[in-house]
Amino acid sequence: MTEKSLRIGVIGAGVFGNFHAGKCAAHPRLDLVGIFDPNHDKVRLSAQNHNTRAFDNCNTLLSGVDAVIVACPAVHHGPIALAALRAGRHVLVEKPIANTLETARDMVQIAQDKNLVLQVGHQERFVGRAIGLDKAPKRPVHINATRFGPVSDRGTDVSVTLDLMIHDFDMAAWLMGSQPVKISGETVCVYSELADTASVGMEFEGGGTASLEASRAKGARERIMHIEYPDGVLRIDFVNKTFEDTTGYGFNSDFANDPMAKDSLGSAVNAFTQSVLDGTPVAVPGIAGLNALDLALQIDSMNTETE
Repeated sequence: MTEKSLRIGVIGAGVFGNFHAGKCAAHPRLDLVGIFDPNHDKVRLSAQNHNTRAFDNCNTLLSGVDAVIVACPAVHHGPIALAALRAGRHVLVEKPIANTLETARDMVQIAQDKNLVLQVGHQERFVGRAIGLDKAPKRPVHINATRFGPVSDRGTDVSVTLDLMIHDFDMAAWLMGSQPVKISGETVCVYSELADTASVGMEFEGGGTASLEASRAKGARERIMHIEYPDGVLRIDFVNKTFEDTTGYGFNSDFANDPMAKDSLGSAVNAFTQSVLDGTPVAVPGIAGLNALDLALQIDSMNTETE
C-alpha cells in the first residue's frame, strides 16, 4: 500500500460483487488485484470484464491485498470478513455484517484491536446524507418504513429481516440516535424456509417509535420511509429518489442528483478508501452493522408462521 493507492480484492462474483468490482476498477486510488469466487466460470468472466485476475483460493487473494470488499452470499459474510480482519486486512462487508452475533462481535473487536477499518454496506445512509437527514435539527417522533420486493432466489439464505429489513433497522437507529429500548414483531414464511415477510414495532428512549414492514413476496419493488418530526413529515421514496416535505428543515429536494444518492454504492467504496488511506471517520462502522444484526436476530427469534 502506498500513500495514494490501495490494493483491494473483491470476494464474490455475483451481482453485487460485480457492482463493487466495477467501482474499484474505476477508482483512481484503488488497484483491483483480483476477484475470488468458488464458481470458476463466474469468477473468470467477472475478472475478464473488470480487467483483473480471477482467484480460486480466497487466502491467496488475501495475501496480496491491503483490503477486501466482501460481497458474497450473506451466510458467508461473517466468516470471510473475520478471516480477512485476522489477516490484518481492512474490510468493507455488505449487509448483513454476519449472520451470528458472536461473529459480528469478533469482527468489531478485532478491527478495533488491530486498528483496521471495518465498514458495513448500509448504503442508504449515503442517500440520507444527501437529503440532509444527519443535519436535521430535531429527532424524529415516529418512523414508518415499508420495504417490498418480488419473489427471488437471491437472499433466501437468510431471513427477510437480514436480507431487506436490516436497512431500516440501521436507518431507524441512526435517525433516532440510539438502539430501541423495546422491540416486538412477527414474521411469516411464504415461499422459502426462512421468514419472507416481517412486521416490527420499536420504542426508543424519549418516546420515539418506529413501525417497519418488509416483504420479499410482493409484486413490485417499493422502498418508502415516512419520518414524522415535531414540525412536519418527510416522505422518502428510495426507489424513485423523490420526497415530500412539510418540516421546513431545508432538506435537499434535489438529492437525486447528489453524487452520494446517485451512486450510493460508489460513495460507499469511496468512503471506505478515504477511511483507509486518509483516516476519515468510517461512514458506517462495524458497531452499526452489529446493532442492526442484533435487532434482526431478535425478530427472527420470535414465532414465525407459515402461510
